Amino acid sequence: MSWIIILLIVAFFVWRMKPAKGIRTLSTTEVKALTKDKSKQFVDVRTPGEYKGRHVKEFKNIPLNDLGKRMSELDKSKETYVICQSGMRSARAAGMLKKAGFTDVINVKGGMSAWQ
Repeated sequence: MSWIIILLIVAFFVWRMKPAKGIRTLSTTEVKALTKDKSKQFVDVRTPGEYKGRHVKEFKNIPLNDLGKRMSELDKSKETYVICQSGMRSARAAGMLKKAGFTDVINVKGGMSAWQ
């Protein structure tokens, strides 16, 4: 009986960490080459303090906690690249954007920790 509970817990965490359908993942190297493209939008979902400490100027800071009420600042039809510190918050943000009707959402794998 206890192994079933353990299996269910593991399955739940695997399911939660899976990227949402329709969300692509790109490496920081791949995204760097795209940051000058004005037809794309870049969103950093870290806190203002994290953003102030180190950021990529093309990324607009909209903290994850504020994303729901600030989505109107973004264009749903543009490719939207989302970054955080490690990739976890940006994966959540990407899912929120996709559910809100954004057509092309990309999570930056590894986040700012991987940005060279």
